[in-house]
Amino acid sequence: VQNYTIIAKGLGIDDKNIVISRQTHKNNVLKVGRANIGTGIYKEYDYSDVDGLVTNEKNVALVTHSADCCILAFYDPKRQVIAASHAGWRGTVAEIAKETLIKMKKEYGCSVEDILVAIAPSIGPCCYEVDTPVYNEFAKLEYLDLPQIFKDKGNGKYMLNLWLANKQILMQHGVSEKNI
Repeated sequence: VQNYTIIAKGLGIDDKNIVISRQTHKNNVLKVGRANIGTGIYKEYDYSDVDGLVTNEKNVALVTHSADCCILAFYDPKRQVIAASHAGWRGTVAEIAKETLIKMKKEYGCSVEDILVAIAPSIGPCCYEVDTPVYNEFAKLEYLDLPQIFKDKGNGKYMLNLWLANKQILMQHGVSEKNI
């Protein structure tokens, strides 16, 4: 709680307005609002399996956690909607980026052409080694440019560019490159 208080103060927000995702490396996105503030910090979760949060309510701070995984931050300036999604390799393959866009459109009438997306720092392509089963999961998304996303090291090992994978997924689902 003390760490959240310090972070919130530094950001100029009230730590009581934080809503924390309950991440399980899936693609579920939850609409939250004032009724959810404090969840995960001051009150118990009433949801699970949530790797993405979306809201249009003011003074609701969305929090996702990451070590190596990407965090995707979404903003629709026209509809005043924000979202934050946790995109590790499993969430990326499950297209949490697409699911977040769908939730923004369904719940708030957002247009994908208006949405801005930031791909936060995470483990980079220099350091993220994966194996053939992970590569094969990404290969199921036939529109991905696998030679760009994966650097083959041989012996069933690859270096994964999670940033580029998420960027390609966002662009496949209508986000323009200039908005990423």
